[in-house]
Amino acid sequence: MMRKRIWIVIFIILLVTGCAPKDRDKVTLTISAAASLKDSMMEVKKEFEKQHPAIHIVFNFGGTGALRKQVEQGAPSDVFLSASKKDYERLVDRGLIDSSLGGAFLSNRLVIIAPESSNDPSLDALSHSGDKLAIGNPAFVPAGNYAKQALMGMGKWDMVKDQLVMAKDVRGVLTLVENQSVSLGIVYASDLTASEKVEPIQDINPSLHSKIGYYAGVLKKSKHPKEAALFYKFVISDKRKETFEKFGFTKG
Repeated sequence: MMRKRIWIVIFIILLVTGCAPKDRDKVTLTISAAASLKDSMMEVKKEFEKQHPAIHIVFNFGGTGALRKQVEQGAPSDVFLSASKKDYERLVDRGLIDSSLGGAFLSNRLVIIAPESSNDPSLDALSHSGDKLAIGNPAFVPAGNYAKQALMGMGKWDMVKDQLVMAKDVRGVLTLVENQSVSLGIVYASDLTASEKVEPIQDINPSLHSKIGYYAGVLKKSKHPKEAALFYKFVISDKRKETFEKFGFTKG
């Protein structure tokens, strides 16, 4: 009788373990990524997981400055994808990113956008109309900082500063323009691929602001350094050039 019970227990254990989800064996990587990378990175995720089925990618999208603070405060993350050289270098300087597994991998440009089919809006018209201009908060959103630099370079910052609506990230700017909560917004050219409800009305001269670069780095506190390095190398590979260009970025 005792032997029979033992065999029943063994059978149950084998049954349970044999039916356990395969996902239990997967490694999950958390990627802290700038909001402007969302659409392109979702495509990269599909490509990566197809080639590496044992690794599951989870994203934490947001403003780069806010993501950097999260990393500094110990939030779990494996790879940092920044829209700001300054925020990337701060983590390198603090010893949080392995500089041998980090560096620039993309560039972008700024555009002024308006709701689709809007009535010929312009920055100059803002001061007369009382309409609003949305930008990312320059304090922690790289796109907002670049926008401020550009507006100052154009000599229009003082003219529009009282009519600004500050968004928590560049995708927030896109939403405000889509909803017609504001007349104009300044976003990355890559954001245009994410909406059919807005249209570009002006390209911003790159000489008016710092170079827009994106930086990737593996975090030293990653619990899965081998897999994190694999994902990092996958992202920066020239094989991703076509994917990123489809979403409005320039590789390198």
